[in-house]
Amino acid sequence: MKYIQLFLLFLTMGFASQTTAQTFTLRTSSVSYSEKNQIGKWSKWSDFAKADLIITIDGKKNRIVVNSPTIQVFTIKSYGEKTETDKDVITPFECVDNNGSKCNIIVITRKNEGNRMQFYINYSEVKFVYNIYN
Repeated sequence: MKYIQLFLLFLTMGFASQTTAQTFTLRTSSVSYSEKNQIGKWSKWSDFAKADLIITIDGKKNRIVVNSPTIQVFTIKSYGEKTETDKDVITPFECVDNNGSKCNIIVITRKNEGNRMQFYINYSEVKFVYNIYN
């Protein structure tokens, strides 16, 4: 019985490590941004601009790459707890970009909008949102 329990423990640990080490490729259609003003208030989101880009979330390398004209590379420092509400599935990441600046990246799936996905890059002074399509 003890051997079966150990086997099940190792099997569970193997599946847990596999699920965090996956690679996902996302394609964007558009991007918008918001900036914090001098008194700390966020501006309205800009109009969405066309942005046909590839975003790769690589759990094996703990890296997120946004293939924009200037390639953005983010090192994943921690994987946040995935949360689910009636409306959204939210997957957060704490990251550092290739300039050493800290940011939070969030992937949101809008369940009541046909599972539409959005990819947020949130810095302390500016934030970006990319619309994702499959």
